[in-house]
Amino acid sequence: MPRRESLDALLRRVRACAICAPALPLGPRPVLQAGTSARILIAGQAPGRKVHASGIPFDDASGERLRAWLGLPREVFYDPARTAIVPMGLCYPGRGASGDAPPRPECAPAWRVPLLERLPQIALTVAVGQYALAWHLPQQRGRPLGETVRQCDPAQGAVLALPHPSPRNNGWLQRHPWFEAEWLPQVRARVAAVLAEDSSQIGL
Repeated sequence: MPRRESLDALLRRVRACAICAPALPLGPRPVLQAGTSARILIAGQAPGRKVHASGIPFDDASGERLRAWLGLPREVFYDPARTAIVPMGLCYPGRGASGDAPPRPECAPAWRVPLLERLPQIALTVAVGQYALAWHLPQQRGRPLGETVRQCDPAQGAVLALPHPSPRNNGWLQRHPWFEAEWLPQVRARVAAVLAEDSSQIGL
């Protein structure tokens, strides 16, 4: 890793990455966004097929639900100066036994630490799904998802846990009605507060 490499230079190298190309059914296409002034980091799992095709993070039904959960309009969600979106795997990994395959294991060790080191203004990380939770909340590994979510303080915690917003998790949402009724309003309030801390820059 070149010393003093800028975020823009790093992003160019990341987007040209092909380290796991032979294992990718549609070939490499890293999908992420980041800016040095971003206040919120959304740490997802890996792009799906639709996101691979468009090159836009969370450009699918899961993204619509996630934006609603966080109370973020598209123009804020897709503004890299405000919101960084860096999944655990940057390319579509293909299909697995149930849904998409896990993020490629080569990706996070190669790129995650240098990317996060170049996001110095992040005040809140939103970890979405089991792979992001395992990285950002390793002390919670092995616990049920509901317990992990509740262990994160929406008002003050540096990391918040979310289930994956995929429709495949509708059953979990039905079994945990407190998540949408009680927890998400606190999450939306925290997200708004973090963005408002620097309203002179972000125009909110």
